[in-house]
Amino acid sequence: MPHAGRRGPSEPPSSTTFRAVGAALHTEPVGTALLFGAVASSALLLGAFLGVRVAFPKRLLAMLLSFAAGALITALAFELFEDAYEQGGIVRAAIGLFVGAVVFTGLSALLDRWAQPTRRAKPTAEVEGSVKLDTDAAASDRPPTSASTRGTAGLALLAAVTLDGVPENLALGVSLGAAGSGGLALLAAIFVSNLPEALVGASSMRSQGRSTASILSLWTGCAVLLVIAVVVGAGPLANSDPETVSLPLAFAAGAVIASLADTIMPEAYEHGGPAVAMSTAAGFVLSFVLSLA
Repeated sequence: MPHAGRRGPSEPPSSTTFRAVGAALHTEPVGTALLFGAVASSALLLGAFLGVRVAFPKRLLAMLLSFAAGALITALAFELFEDAYEQGGIVRAAIGLFVGAVVFTGLSALLDRWAQPTRRAKPTAEVEGSVKLDTDAAASDRPPTSASTRGTAGLALLAAVTLDGVPENLALGVSLGAAGSGGLALLAAIFVSNLPEALVGASSMRSQGRSTASILSLWTGCAVLLVIAVVVGAGPLANSDPETVSLPLAFAAGAVIASLADTIMPEAYEHGGPAVAMSTAAGFVLSFVLSLA
């Protein structure tokens, strides 16, 4: 009879390691965090791929952006700021919210200047909003603007996605690590906002003449970073005290509010017409229903 501790001939030494790795990936909350992070970030890869391959009508892009806006409204109200308030109180939540909004707004202004460094000052009535979401670059019915031709609009949007994406994905990880479940509304909001943003950003880069490999590499790097953020949120950050956890949640809420007001909603309503109100409502309802799960 073989010794009880001896491996059989059909079990190589490496199999124990593989089983251990597999078990680690399927334990809560790490396995769930990897799954949620991969799903949320896959929208960046899908959007970037479509952006370099397909020319979409501008109105369709506006509908996608407004749908994303509705989903983000639900997420920031019922997933981000509410959790920040419950874990840290109104003072911490409010401070984190305003810090997130100020940081995003300030960096967004710098990115706008970077995207159009030679732009002459326009009268207030002629200002068309943020140049980061340059839907002209991805639309099939109009040539790209000068900003998208230089490609800086796409790079600025990539930076903006990273800026508010990291705290959002940290918050997603925290929601998984704290309760072991949940976060569906935030996951849906992140996915539907990442898709059109990556699509438009990749299209702007394409219009400059960047190679497909270069564009996809940039957005893949961003996607990997956001997956890591989910894992960190579900691991070390989720085990922190509630007051500490509330700060990135509130910061993410502030960054989301700023991105809605500065970029997503202005572009959607400018190019989509009255129909975007309905897609905004649809995004809100879908995200809210998922939050009840």
